[in-house]
Amino acid sequence: MEENILTNRQGHPVTNNQQIRSVGKRGPATLENYDFIEKISHFDRERVPERVVHARGAGAHGYFEAYGTVGNEPIDKYTRAKLFQTKGKKTPVFVRFSTVIHGGHSPETLRDPRGFAVKFYTEDGNWDLVGNNLKIFFIRDAMKFPDMIHAFKPDPVTNRQDAERFFDFCAASPESFHMVTLVYSPWGIPANYRMMQGSGVNTYKWVNEQGKAMLIKYHWEPKQGIRNLTQQQAQDIQGKNFNHATQDLFDAIEKGDYPEWELFVQMMEDGEHPELDFDPLDDTKLWPEEKFPWLAVGKMTLNKNPDDYFTEVEQVAFGTGVLVDGLDFSDDKMLQGRTFSYSDTQRYRVGANYLQLPINSPKKHVATNQRGGQMQIKVDHHENPHINYEPSLLGGLKEARQSGTEYTPYIEGNLVRAPIDRTNDTKQAGETYRKFEKWEQDDLILNLTTDLAKCASVIQETMIRYAEEADADYGRRLRENLQNTDSTGPLGNAQNDEAVEQAINESKETDHL
Repeated sequence: MEENILTNRQGHPVTNNQQIRSVGKRGPATLENYDFIEKISHFDRERVPERVVHARGAGAHGYFEAYGTVGNEPIDKYTRAKLFQTKGKKTPVFVRFSTVIHGGHSPETLRDPRGFAVKFYTEDGNWDLVGNNLKIFFIRDAMKFPDMIHAFKPDPVTNRQDAERFFDFCAASPESFHMVTLVYSPWGIPANYRMMQGSGVNTYKWVNEQGKAMLIKYHWEPKQGIRNLTQQQAQDIQGKNFNHATQDLFDAIEKGDYPEWELFVQMMEDGEHPELDFDPLDDTKLWPEEKFPWLAVGKMTLNKNPDDYFTEVEQVAFGTGVLVDGLDFSDDKMLQGRTFSYSDTQRYRVGANYLQLPINSPKKHVATNQRGGQMQIKVDHHENPHINYEPSLLGGLKEARQSGTEYTPYIEGNLVRAPIDRTNDTKQAGETYRKFEKWEQDDLILNLTTDLAKCASVIQETMIRYAEEADADYGRRLRENLQNTDSTGPLGNAQNDEAVEQAINESKETDHL
């Protein structure tokens, strides 16, 4: 066998490293995805104890207040989730904001998506809405996630982030171009956590009392307004304060200037929607607002800072599989991969009993038959502590009664490893570029040129081709700028080499102590 053929740790050749195995091209996924599970579970364990992604974070407590409606309609028409039903109903929340790629003490001015994860402590247990500030993602299939993060993390030999690694992956993954367009614009550096949007990114479902489901996208809109930074502004701020976003959030809450976000949803009938030029389950795509309007369902307010950073912000653990009755999964293949990965990561990083920590524990009675494990601090006690199994005739726990009609979608199709049919990788990137104001377009072209300048010509030509497909002006400006520059530097900093020399030339020599 050739040495450069990809295998798993068992030595089995990997014949498809792009898609998980699913029922039909659109999913759902199957549990016997051995190559994917081996790949993602190893990836989940690559860092101890810092998070592999979203290591740098800040957080706060607050509450979510429901409107009782979705747009102008009663919300129970679409979902039976209790936290949404009554106007004025308040649900406690804890929110963790983060940067994605960079380490735990990295500057908060670096170009990067921002995490936006909300834990709702509902009367039916916890609901985690785990997302980012941007509404789309780089990839649409969970099989590619570890490779994506490896490409974006520092080089394993030099331990430096390298723009060529980033663009090598993105050039070979054309579905990433829309996200590249957003991240390399000022939207890739939010001014702070209070003034950025949030999104669930993945497609979920709502289920009503009759068991009928709708596809759902979640969006957080900051009441403080939206502010973003150019690369030069970010570099200036970083030289003065590399914790500026954490400080901004803490100080605002401390002085009573409580940040607020309104929660909106977009809704779509479940199905393939052949009338669209994209698959609605594709995480690299936006749902057009003119076809699927944003409908308000409630407002979130953050009004209390953590008492201890490590106990709360560092140990809080989220998972996309943490849903309550009335909320459900779609067949989104990224969502299904994340749902395994997130909870698996938490058990590894924080421990098997991470849900017993106060920040993660539901604010309701918990009764399980789970026992033991590292750092167990209590037993989920119930009527007969001798019975830690179910079913039992001797007083053990009993199954809960099903609330409403169970949602039972019909699934049919061959088990395949295949891409979706409607990829349409560059159209929305062009639409986004044309929506940018001129200063945003200028900064995008500058930032892309800065980092692509150090990349191999095959990568440059591929990215230019994507830009030309997206928008003629986009492609023209990128090509012309690359032809007229030779600046180099990783991930948004053209002055790396200059800084190395500057540290030597401008420092002062001294005797040893």
